[in-house]
This record gives sequence, structure tokens and C-alpha cells, in this order.
Amino acid sequence: MNGIDLTIIWAGIIAFSIIIYVIMDGFDLGIGILFPAFKVGDDRDAAMNSIAPVWDGNETWLVLGGGGLLAAFPLAYAIILPALYAPIIAMLLGLVLRGVAFEFRWRDPAHRARWDFAFTAGSVIATFAQGIALGALLQGITVQGRAYAGGWWEWLSPFSILTGFALIAGYALLGCCWLIWKTEGGLQRQCYSYAGRLGILLLFAIMMVSIATPFLEAKYYERWLSYPGIIATAQVPLATFIISFLYFRSLSKKQEAAPFFYALGLFGLSLVGLGISMWPDVIPGRVTIWQAAAPYDSQLFMLIGAGIMVPIILGYTGWAYWVFRGKVGTEGYH
Repeated sequence: MNGIDLTIIWAGIIAFSIIIYVIMDGFDLGIGILFPAFKVGDDRDAAMNSIAPVWDGNETWLVLGGGGLLAAFPLAYAIILPALYAPIIAMLLGLVLRGVAFEFRWRDPAHRARWDFAFTAGSVIATFAQGIALGALLQGITVQGRAYAGGWWEWLSPFSILTGFALIAGYALLGCCWLIWKTEGGLQRQCYSYAGRLGILLLFAIMMVSIATPFLEAKYYERWLSYPGIIATAQVPLATFIISFLYFRSLSKKQEAAPFFYALGLFGLSLVGLGISMWPDVIPGRVTIWQAAAPYDSQLFMLIGAGIMVPIILGYTGWAYWVFRGKVGTEGYH
């Protein structure tokens, strides 16, 4: 395979894993964020049932993305991990708390209120930590030589807090739209009413992050606001406006599946914007994907494994969603 740039292929695999993770775990984290807004009893049980068969499988993509970063871009992993220890540990603890609460609320009904609180707390913590980690990476990491050279709290800034809250709004919107698709009756009507306000909140968050981002790095400013690059990058906010219009129109027409896919479209455009800002850096302004890449032979060996495992994961994930398609009820899967 000499002549083929495996570094770009691995960057694509990791980007694909992150995109699939955001799509699949985003909506079930969003249901956890919205959980206190639902009535105790049937509504909460139905919300849980809508993700019960798939929530743990959704997190497979987070493992694949993190493992792939370690194996294919070890220098980037060695720099990013110490820079983001606090938000990454918080994210993992939030996911653990959420997973434990998910299982125990069905088997320990006497303390269900506590497990419901833990489910929400874990979902909010995990989401907020992911948003902060993204913001901290985008704003830049201090690097000297081949190592992280910043302090313990470098990740904490007004911008990273903004991206943390923006991701909470985004995941809550995905969870709301997922429940519109998967439920009916009072819970579905409640989610229709929330989806409009959450859509406005997410668009406001996207606008604030978009205004702040060009001023984080000179390269960001040049790509987004300098001529002639602005002719191409302006298509992203234009597409965001069109998808937003289609999203709100689908809500007004009481469509069930369309709002979820339009919400995914907004997430996809945000990720496109992230790619425009960062490419080809894995640590913005410091390390490119080629500088961080593992040796060619290592990438080739791992690519064979990925070529076997990724289709298997896609296969069993698709099968799970197909088996549990349709509306959900209040009877538990556990």
C-alpha cells in the first residue's frame, strides 16, 4: 500500500467514530438531561425504554475513537490526555454514574427517585465535560517540544464553559427529537413543545461559539473571515439557516422522524465547521496529523484490524436498532 497516505485514512476513521458517537450517544445523554422534566411513572419509563436496548452499544464508538487516537496518533494522545485530565475523568465518572443508575432504577424501585437523580446528574456531567474538552482543544493547548506544557487549569476558560453549555443544549435537543420519534401521547406532545425552545437555544449557542472561534487563533480568523476563503466557509452558516428552517417547519407539521434528522444535520454542520477550523492539525496550531502519526507499518497493521471490526460493529448496531424499531411502551426491557 506504498503511496497511500494511511495517516489521512486513520484521521478519517477517528473522525467517523467521533461523529457516530455524537449522533448515537448524544440523544441518549440528552434524554438523561431532560429526565427531570418528565412525569414520574409511565413517561419516565417510556423515555428509558426508548434507549434501553442501545445506550451501552452507543458508547462503543467513544472507545473506538479514543483507542484509535492512542494507536494511530500516539503523540497527540500523549499531549491531549494530560491537558484534559480533569474533564476526561469527569466525563468517565459521569458515564459510570449514569450507567449504574440506568440498571439499578429498574431493580431497586424503593430508591428510584435517587437513581433518577443519578441518571440526570451523570448525563449532565458527562455532556458538560465533553463540551469543555472540545472547547479546550479548540482554543489551543500549550506544547513545548513533544509534551504538554500547560497548567492543571488551562482547560478552564469562558470559551470552554460556553462549549460545555452549548453541548448540553445540543444533546437535550437530540434527546427531545428522539422521543418525538419513539413515543406517542402526552410525552410526545410535551417533547414537541420543548423541541422549539431547545432549537432556538441551540442556534443561539452555535452563533455564540461561531462568533468567538475566529478570534482564538489567527488561522481560524483567516479561514473563516478572509477573502476568498469566506466564499466557501459562508456556505456553512447558509446551510445552517436552511436546515434550521426545515427543522422548525417539521415541528409545525408535527412530523415525527424528520426533526431528529434535521437536528443531526445541525450537529453535522457544526462538526464541518470544526473540521474547517482545525484541519490538518490534531492539536490546533501546534501538531499536525502527520507529526503525531504512528509509523507506517503500525498504521497498516491496525488498519487491517479496523477493517474487520468496524463493519462488525456497524452490523450489530444496525441490527439492534432494526429489532427495536417502532414506538416504545412503558414495560421495562430489564
